[in-house]
Amino acid sequence: MKKLLSLAVLLLSVITIQAQTYKVGDTASDFNLKNIDGKKVSMADYKEAKGFIVIFTCNHCPYSVAYEDRIIEIDKKYKTKGYPVIAINPNDPELYPSDSFENMIKRSKEKGFTFPYVIDETQEVYRKYGATKTPHVFILSKNKEKYTVEYIGAIDNNYKDESQVTVRYVNDAIDALLQNKKPAITSTKAIGCGIKSK
Repeated sequence: MKKLLSLAVLLLSVITIQAQTYKVGDTASDFNLKNIDGKKVSMADYKEAKGFIVIFTCNHCPYSVAYEDRIIEIDKKYKTKGYPVIAINPNDPELYPSDSFENMIKRSKEKGFTFPYVIDETQEVYRKYGATKTPHVFILSKNKEKYTVEYIGAIDNNYKDESQVTVRYVNDAIDALLQNKKPAITSTKAIGCGIKSK
């Protein structure tokens, strides 16, 4: 009986953890995370923003590295239209030293990141959002101080070769939102490395 009860409690906790991750249409909560310049970044800092392109990414993952230039392009294209990129490193640097805060600063300078690159030190944010890969995108629209999840998934449909991309999921979703429409595709499978948890 005790074993059964323990199993039931464990199952309930797993279900509860899963239920806390975001789905399209959910309201996302803000975060307050340390940027590579040492300052804290939250969505509330962006008074004029219409929404956000939140990307869970890192230094070491080849998928993340393959997308770095495209993420810079997306940020440059859309931040002036009200949808800036905020990149979040969710990995535990003890498991992957290349994802340390110091290496985040180094990588940002090497690549010339045009967006905040913040660290999820407690790993609470990626768990709340339900990110499972790097990179993993969450597009949020902003209405007053309410952040609604509009798209979850991949950046586009070819991580290996940008010249072979036929569908740009993030661009298409933002273009639709800028026309006050819902994205035609709201969810895709994120392709990347598994997040390294404590």
